[in-house]
Amino acid sequence: MNISEAIDFAADELKSAGVANPQREASSLLTFILQKDKTFLVAHPEYELAALEAAGFKKGLDRRRNREPFQHITGRQEFYGLEFEVNPDVLIPRPETEILVEAAIEFLSSRTQARFCELGVGSGCISISILSRVQHAEAAGNDISDKAIAIAAKNASKHGVADRLTLRNTDLFENLSGTFDLIVSNPPYIPAGQIESLQTEVRLFEPRVALSGGENGLEIIDRIIGAAPRFLTADGLVLIEIGFDQAESVKGLFDPNIWTSVEFLQDLQGIPRIVRASVLELPRR
Repeated sequence: MNISEAIDFAADELKSAGVANPQREASSLLTFILQKDKTFLVAHPEYELAALEAAGFKKGLDRRRNREPFQHITGRQEFYGLEFEVNPDVLIPRPETEILVEAAIEFLSSRTQARFCELGVGSGCISISILSRVQHAEAAGNDISDKAIAIAAKNASKHGVADRLTLRNTDLFENLSGTFDLIVSNPPYIPAGQIESLQTEVRLFEPRVALSGGENGLEIIDRIIGAAPRFLTADGLVLIEIGFDQAESVKGLFDPNIWTSVEFLQDLQGIPRIVRASVLELPRR
């Protein structure tokens, strides 16, 4: 089987399985197996796959045909210009989360000392991306999953920020001490009743604990907003990713006696995706 035949065959198989953009996915899978770029595929359609290459391509195709995410097959995902190791223990980084990273970098870059905390660190993509751009920053990253912490530690070492990122296997603010200039989070925010209607790749292969936000999707967000002021400096900020229809409900969770400047950052589709708010008054511990 040559490159042209392999792509056509795989595209037909993926289309039958309901995979979106089957031609593109087939090409991406083959570039991964051959360890070549797409230019090579275009320039050498007659290239005959060696036996090991053909076997690897078939194995990868079988997995993708079963709707396993492409990122789990390759074990990696690009986010904010960096490559991260991912597996079924962590949420696959999404482009919209880069909006949160941009806002965090802008806020922290203007401070002479910058200390932030991420709740639900997952693969570490948010904290590591921020630390890679704000060289004077230090961070704490918490996650309830010890397996996620292990992946985040690998990614932090890979990108040279492990000495500035303290990882803890804990639930949100549990066992956390000190104060931070910024608290960031991409928490679970899918209502429990909507999980079964999610895309197959998400529903079957991504960690449920990173998806389900309780009955209305706001359970974890509410906990973060309620406790965050105790861990923020007097002019501290929170940045939290939210669901596409949650802006009004989330705004109602902020006590106006504690928070100020509650606003929403939109994604490329114009959907309020990130809530940003500043502490107005620090409640007593």
